[in-house]
Formats: sequence, C-alpha cells, structure tokens
Amino acid sequence: MSPDEQKGNAKIPLEELFSSKGRMKILKELALSNELNISELCRRVSLNHSTTKGHLEALMEAGLVEEKTFGRIKIYRFKSEDLRARSFRNFLDLWQS
Repeated sequence: MSPDEQKGNAKIPLEELFSSKGRMKILKELALSNELNISELCRRVSLNHSTTKGHLEALMEAGLVEEKTFGRIKIYRFKSEDLRARSFRNFLDLWQS
C-alpha cells in the first residue's frame, strides 16, 4: 500500500470518482452540510442505504470524506482540511453564484 493510500488519499482517477450522479450528490450535500449521519444523507440525496454506503466508501478512499463513529452512530464528514475537498467546495460556491 502506498503512503497516499495509507493516509486515505488513494489515487482514484477523476473520471471514476465523478462518474456517478449519486456520488456527486453525496459529495455536494456533505460539502454544503459539512457532516451528516447516513440516514439523513440518504434522505437528502434520495438514495437507499447500501448505495449511499458504497459511494461513501469510494469518497473515503479518495480522502474527501471521513467517517466518525460514536458508539453505533456513524457520522460522515466532508474533509475540508484536504486541499482537493476545499477546491471542490470552492467550485460549488462558484457554480451556485
């Protein structure tokens, strides 16, 4: 495993990461909300739990999202400290203005 993969910054091709409408909806929602539990995220993006979980795993592998666990509760957080994540949020801000 490369050092980038160990840090959660796997080199996933951009086309693969952004090829899914569902993945983009999840990333956008987390970028705007900062953090959500999976149930609320599923509701907001209109996807089922297993589909949402699969997309979250890809986004975590890319280092754009992280999972925080509080007992049985899992919260998914947009990693705004990651330069690529901040750039995505800036892109959203520009797109929506």
